[in-house]
Amino acid sequence: MGWTYLLLAGLTEIVWATSLKYSEGFTKLGPTVVTAVALACSLTLLGLALKTLPIGLGYAVWTGIGAAGATIVGMILFGDPVEPLRLACIGLIVAGVLGLKFVA
Repeated sequence: MGWTYLLLAGLTEIVWATSLKYSEGFTKLGPTVVTAVALACSLTLLGLALKTLPIGLGYAVWTGIGAAGATIVGMILFGDPVEPLRLACIGLIVAGVLGLKFVA
């Protein structure tokens, strides 16, 4: 169950990071509320995951999912540059997260 919580925590991290961008510095109420709720959900799910997973593993996977996911969302929704080196770096993050999953 810890891995399920961790995956959901990472996905909700992507949600709050994206809604943070839409909140425009917390000046728009709707995205600000989404940011706060998603952040609370993400941290709660991370806390549940860390009941059964080591902290180093859980935190690294959580931030990896969030970093890779937010970068991809930025490319799709916000026109962030899509460059081969950026894609390769995302691939390295994903490889690291998968590596940690299979080592644990």
